[in-house]
Amino acid sequence: MARDVSREEIDRRYGLVRAAMEEHHLDAVVVAGSEYTGFEGAVRYLSGFQIVHRYAYVLLPRNGEPSIVFPSEARYVGEHGSCWIEEQVFVDRPGEWLAERLATQRVGVYGLDYVLTVRDYQAMCRKIDCVPFDVEFDLARAVKSDAEVESVRDSVRINTEGFWAFLGAFAPGKTAAEVLAPAEELFVEQGCGRMTMNMVLVGPEFAIARGDLALDEFCLPSLEIAGPGGHWVEVSRAIGPPNAEVGRMLEAYEEYFETARSALRPGATAHDAHRAVSKGFGDRGYKLGHVTGHSIGMTMIEHPKIGEGVQTELAANMVFSMHPHAIADNGRDCLYMQDTWLVTPEGGEPLAGLPMRVFQAGESP
Repeated sequence: MARDVSREEIDRRYGLVRAAMEEHHLDAVVVAGSEYTGFEGAVRYLSGFQIVHRYAYVLLPRNGEPSIVFPSEARYVGEHGSCWIEEQVFVDRPGEWLAERLATQRVGVYGLDYVLTVRDYQAMCRKIDCVPFDVEFDLARAVKSDAEVESVRDSVRINTEGFWAFLGAFAPGKTAAEVLAPAEELFVEQGCGRMTMNMVLVGPEFAIARGDLALDEFCLPSLEIAGPGGHWVEVSRAIGPPNAEVGRMLEAYEEYFETARSALRPGATAHDAHRAVSKGFGDRGYKLGHVTGHSIGMTMIEHPKIGEGVQTELAANMVFSMHPHAIADNGRDCLYMQDTWLVTPEGGEPLAGLPMRVFQAGESP
């Protein structure tokens, strides 16, 4: 919870972002967050505030105290008492307020491509030199502190328990909603609140769990949650008897899981890790339909991704969600399983403690 974040941890986060400002010759950073699931985390990272309605911005100057800005059209957008920033501003047009505060300055904006509202961008860009800052901000926070890693481990524990709840409820013919309900109940009880994004794959496509979607014998859940500390994780395994094609994909998954232990090591590049863990899939002729992996933290998807051409060097205490998505040429058969990995000095550590295999209905921990 925000109130549990120490002053030392807050200063560490601000120091990392200010070092990035210095490197890129910025006067300030504006971080945008939205209630859209998974896109609220950058604001929480810098303020302790979890958005539950509308949007918010955090302004962190290179020198001086931060501010958090809310649209006054919705006075309540979350538990404001959880925010550790003293200056909390409510205005009709946050972009206009930021434009006046930061006029003529060079400002890095996190969320410029996806999150910042159009009306606020229009107001800001008239008076501010707005610089895209998504990658730079994410790289500044990619190495987690020990306190953050503890929060990640707690989220993984909850997510893994949720997988067992899903598996316990699973039976062919039941609806996706019926099977997901016990897992979602557990997630809420464990303090995740609204911070869950859980789906079931139908063929190679992701689908929200509906009450009219009956599950077959083979099931691919996608379970993504953030625990009380606000760190997102992803843990899931396939369920049911795989056909021959999926069985070949499983062999590649088993190779990836062992390879990742050495590939996710300090000093390796994200490109190197991607090539190593995807090799077994490519050797078998499979295309990967989703990114191999990505950094994950208080925002669901952060930079760097584990992908082709990404030359970012890995470092201890980086956290990655890994989920190669193998799709057969027929466009129907696929395999998608998730795990959250910690980079350690010795290599990659899968945090869920689940073996990399297909589980069967009726199994228990």
